[in-house]
Amino acid sequence: MFPAFTHPALTETCRAIAAAIAALPQDSLGAQPPRAFFVGGCVRDALLSRPSDDADLEIYGVPASTLRALLERQFGAARVLTVGDAFAVLKLVVEPGVTIDLALPRRESKTGEGHADFAVTGDPHLSFEDACRRRDFTMNALLLDVRTGALIDPFHGEADIRARRLRVVDATTFVEDPLRIYRAVQFAARFEATLDPDTRALLTRMVEDGMLAHLSKERVTEELRKLFLRAHRPSLGLTLLRDLGIIARDYPELAACIGTPQEPEWHPEGDVWVHTLLVVDAAAAILARQGYGILPGSVEALQVMLGALCHDLGKPSTTKLGEKDGIPRIRSLGHEEAGVPPTETLLARWTFGASVLDAARVAAEEHLKPSQLYLQRAQGSLSPEHYVNAVRKLLKRIHPVPWQVLLAVAEADFRGRGIPNAAEIPFDYGDALIEAIRTHALDQAPVQPLLRGDDLLALGVAPGPTMGRLIAEIEALRDDGTIRTREDALEEIKKRLNAIF
Repeated sequence: MFPAFTHPALTETCRAIAAAIAALPQDSLGAQPPRAFFVGGCVRDALLSRPSDDADLEIYGVPASTLRALLERQFGAARVLTVGDAFAVLKLVVEPGVTIDLALPRRESKTGEGHADFAVTGDPHLSFEDACRRRDFTMNALLLDVRTGALIDPFHGEADIRARRLRVVDATTFVEDPLRIYRAVQFAARFEATLDPDTRALLTRMVEDGMLAHLSKERVTEELRKLFLRAHRPSLGLTLLRDLGIIARDYPELAACIGTPQEPEWHPEGDVWVHTLLVVDAAAAILARQGYGILPGSVEALQVMLGALCHDLGKPSTTKLGEKDGIPRIRSLGHEEAGVPPTETLLARWTFGASVLDAARVAAEEHLKPSQLYLQRAQGSLSPEHYVNAVRKLLKRIHPVPWQVLLAVAEADFRGRGIPNAAEIPFDYGDALIEAIRTHALDQAPVQPLLRGDDLLALGVAPGPTMGRLIAEIEALRDDGTIRTREDALEEIKKRLNAIF
C-alpha cells in the first residue's frame, strides 16, 4: 500500500528519502533501525482510497543532525527548512508549493494552561506504540513503512477507519490539548464517523470542565475551516457541537435558532436550526459541483459556507405568530436586516477575515432578493426592464462580494428545506438573475457611475461639492429607473447645468 498523492513528485521524493535513510548505519545507542514511515492524514487517506496532498514522514533510528545532513546533501540546503528546532521538524521543498514534513518521534508533556504550553522533545528511538500514543484518534495513530508498505497499527486504527468510528487513543494524553474537541467535530463530519461511547463521554466532560476557555480564536477557526471546506455534510459537525454542549456554551447566535419555529408550508423540515443544517449541506453540495464557478477551498467557497450558516440568524428575534387570510401563519418579517448584528457577533468569535464577514452580512441581508425580484417580475410589479435595473442595483449594493457567492447561498436556502426532491427542483430565481447579468453585462463594473468627474469637467463643471452632488443625483435617477444609459445621463446633466447657469 502506498498513498495516492495528488502531486506525483511527492511519491518519487518520499521513496528516495526512505531509501537513503535505510542505507544509513544503525545508531549503536538505539534499538530502532533507520526507517521512514508515512504518518497522519496520508495513511488514513490511503486506507480510504482517497488521494492525498499531505506528505508527512516520521523518521526512526536517525538523530536529528544526521537527518538534516542527509536531506541537505541529497536535495540541497536551500530546500530544507526548519519548522521546530527543539523537536526536529523539517520541511523539504519538493517544488514550489509542494512540501514534505519530516519529524522524529516525539515526546510531549503539558506544562501550562495555554495551547502552546507543551514540552516537546524528539526521540529517534521511541517505540512505535509510545510514538503513536501521543496522537489524538486511532485513525491518526498509524504508521506506513515507505519502502515496504507494511502497516503498523498499535491501537487498531484501521478497524476504526473501516467502521467509521472516532476513538481516542489515550484519554490521559488527549485532554492535554482541548483543541482536539474541535478536531473531533471536523473529523466526524469529514469522515461521517460516529464517536465511540467512551470518546463521546470524554469530550463532554472536557466541555463541561471548561477546557475550551483557553483556546485561541485562531486555532478554533482553523478546525472550523476544515469542517466547512472539507466535509460533504458539515451538518454532522454542527450537530456534534450541539450535542457536546458547545453551541449552548459558546455560540448563542446559533443556539437561538434551536426551537425557533418556521411556517410549515415553506419549511416542513422544522425549526431554524434544522433548516440551517440542511442549508449548509446544500451549500457544500453546490460547491462540490463547482456551482457558479466557485472553486473548492477558495475564499469564495468559505464565503458561501459562512453565509449559509448565518443567513437566517435574524429569525429568532423576528419570528411571530401572525395570520393571513384568516389562517394562522408563522412570520419572520424583517429577519434579513435583523440577521446582520448576530452575524457580526458570531463571526467576531472566529478569525475568518473581513471578506468572509462581508459575505456573511450580505447573505443575511440579501439572500431572499433573487426570489423576490423574480416573483415581482412574474407578477408584473416589475417590468423586464426594471427587473434588470433591480439586479444591477443588487450587484452594486453587495459589491465587492461576488454575486456568485450570494446566488450560491440563495440556492442553498432554496434547496435546504424538507420538501420532496429539493435537490432536483429547477432554481428559476437564479437562472433569471444569471441571464440578466450576462445579457446586460451587469457584473462588469456594478459600482461604476454612468458619469465621472472628467465628463463634468468637459461640460465646464469645476471640481468640488457641486460635481459630487450632480453625479450622485444622476445615480439616484439611474437607480430608480428614470435613466439607463450614459447618453441618458449626459442629456439629463446638460438640462441641470442649463438650469443652474
